[in-house]
Amino acid sequence: MDIEGYAKRALREDPSDEAGLEEKLVSRILEIKNISPEKAHEIAAAVICEAKATLNVEGDVLAPTISGVTMGEFGVGSRGVGDFYVHAKLGEVIGKTGAVVDSSQLDDSGVVKIGENYLVVTIDGIHSRLSDFPFLSGFHVARAALRDVYSMGARPLAMLSDIHVADDGDVAKIFDHIAGITTVSELTGVPLITGSTLRIGGDMVIGERMTGGVGAVGITSSLTSRNRAREGDLILMTEGAGGGTVSTTALYYEMHEVVEETINIRFLEACEALLQSDLHKKVHSMTDVTNGGIRGDAKEISKTAGVKLVFEEEKIRALVNPKVLSMLEHLKIDYLGVSLDALLVIAPPEYVDDILSTVRAAGIEIDVIGRVEKGSGAEISLNGELREFVPRFRESAYTPVKKVHGDENPKDFEEMKAAIDKAALEAIEKKQKVLEKIRRK
Repeated sequence: MDIEGYAKRALREDPSDEAGLEEKLVSRILEIKNISPEKAHEIAAAVICEAKATLNVEGDVLAPTISGVTMGEFGVGSRGVGDFYVHAKLGEVIGKTGAVVDSSQLDDSGVVKIGENYLVVTIDGIHSRLSDFPFLSGFHVARAALRDVYSMGARPLAMLSDIHVADDGDVAKIFDHIAGITTVSELTGVPLITGSTLRIGGDMVIGERMTGGVGAVGITSSLTSRNRAREGDLILMTEGAGGGTVSTTALYYEMHEVVEETINIRFLEACEALLQSDLHKKVHSMTDVTNGGIRGDAKEISKTAGVKLVFEEEKIRALVNPKVLSMLEHLKIDYLGVSLDALLVIAPPEYVDDILSTVRAAGIEIDVIGRVEKGSGAEISLNGELREFVPRFRESAYTPVKKVHGDENPKDFEEMKAAIDKAALEAIEKKQKVLEKIRRK
């Protein structure tokens, strides 16, 4: 619980009732912390003091940019239309970078050129619902970071981690999480070499929540970024059993045995086979089926490469782990809209047979699931009928709570977009003002 945010919200609503606020804070604190009422009162009073001191700040650096739209309302982090829109805006706020691949291209990693090679950098956050499962969250976020580097045609060189645990979280969460990360590290030979460990919000967030991320760096001489997909290419996909998302579904629907299906490094092994054979140099584009499922990936690739993607649903279905697919269909979760953690390879037809045989020789299933055409957007052949293939507002609702929120566009979506556009422009203006101020010093 964010007790600082709780205090500031109450002070904005009724700044005259500090005594009442203190009593409420004491009650909240005692629900979580095993301390005396006297100590809880001391903490509550100090929180209110700090909240008042920072409630109304001014100036370009201190005053926050406000959109009036919350993360949840707009689906940020939910890997759907709202999330993709905000990520595009982030690229605008960042501005031109001079990088080979940056955030504006909505790719798996960023890329800069160093001499004749490309340095690939990525960061992945842990799945927000795996806070109570630190080993599992560590395993899957490490695997995700390496996936993103491999997807650019690069060999990962090292990983870094960032872990934040709330004030009442058990210290052992850190050890468990690192053990999960380094399980992947030891399986792949990619070392975890540095990191940071902090409390979420310092003293101001009580409870046991954990969050964080894993970053990775790699190097390559031949890129396979999304914007390199070309008309006439074929689309291949490896088998997929999911990762953090599928694990979360299994956990919160009490189908825990399905989690075991996600504990593998098949994606990484498929990429390594392509790198060792030098076939990645023949590939135009690679990506992982994660962000909003293949629905989301199709939209992003189409947009950044300026092409149309056409998929065969029957071919995709055959590559999804049977236990995972059975669970998703039993729960009426659209498997095309969740992260399958499969490898998507887009390559010229003349190299497809070699790619198929190389990946299969590594013990991993792979098949052709579609093609790239002239045009824009994506379509999918379902029961012999071509249909529009687009992401929803949020990725498929894969937990009981997510089903409550749903995945349909909110009625005021366009109004929220306008508010977000305005906030992004204000952030850019703020950046320019501060840049000018510093440069004048």
